[in-house]
Amino acid sequence: MGENASFWESLIYAHPTCTTWKQEAEGSIYHLASILFVVGFMGGSGFFGLLYVFSLLGLGFLCSSVWAWLDVCAADIFSWNFILFAICFVQFIYVTYQVRSVSFDREFQELYSALFQPLGISLTVYRKIVLCCDAEVVTLEKEHCYAMQGKTPIDKLSLLVSGRIRVTVDGEFLHYIFPLQFLDSPEWDSLRPTEEGIFQVTLTAETDCRYVAWRRKKLYLLFAKHRFISRLFSILIGSDIAEKLYALNDRVHVGKGFRYDIRLPNFYHVSLPETPPVQPSHRLQRGSPRRKPVGVTNCGSFSTQ
Repeated sequence: MGENASFWESLIYAHPTCTTWKQEAEGSIYHLASILFVVGFMGGSGFFGLLYVFSLLGLGFLCSSVWAWLDVCAADIFSWNFILFAICFVQFIYVTYQVRSVSFDREFQELYSALFQPLGISLTVYRKIVLCCDAEVVTLEKEHCYAMQGKTPIDKLSLLVSGRIRVTVDGEFLHYIFPLQFLDSPEWDSLRPTEEGIFQVTLTAETDCRYVAWRRKKLYLLFAKHRFISRLFSILIGSDIAEKLYALNDRVHVGKGFRYDIRLPNFYHVSLPETPPVQPSHRLQRGSPRRKPVGVTNCGSFSTQ
């Protein structure tokens, strides 16, 4: 115990205390280095945050090296600061290389700017999403079918990049799918990872379309590895299904201009002189947001399944 005490005492009291302080301030290079350190440690996260931090810290260590060489004339202080400058420089080059390597084709870059960047998704996370679909954008020519009712299996999740898709059931129009909307979000949500199913609607390209497709099994593997991506897609798919439900709601009219409201099925009762009271369905079938609400009349664009 005495040896430990003597060690700490020698470590603390080995050097004489400062009896007098220098009256003159250090040179401008020293103060510039300190300012660069302060500003550098204010950097954020992500690639560009790292570039900010390493660039300013590197300049700060370089200024400290110059100060130690010219003003202090201390080889050890110069050596340590120059080593730290070299480390920051190497890190800056490495991060710059990573930023340049995370580059995408024009359509994927536009998709990131329009959909993922506003949600605060970093380029590294987006890169995993793009690699999951093999960084491929599929072309669907006009009047070609993406899926056929009762025939096409549900084995992928697709996001429309450009064009317009027409959704029909038994030949009757339901709604359109526009860019930045999923083509098969209701079908995806209707099945568990281990289940299989087929489309209950037909999806036809009204114009030349481009879409991104993720294979079902491969996407579930990505979800298992990255829970954040799983939650992200859950939010996007849920929002997409809600938009499709409201697109159907806008087309449903009951009687003399009355509109069926899917938000308040239990409070909607309309009696018309020439027709019996309308009783909308009290629930929607799971995974069927494209279906017609049961009991709603005078909506010729729908057919009951």
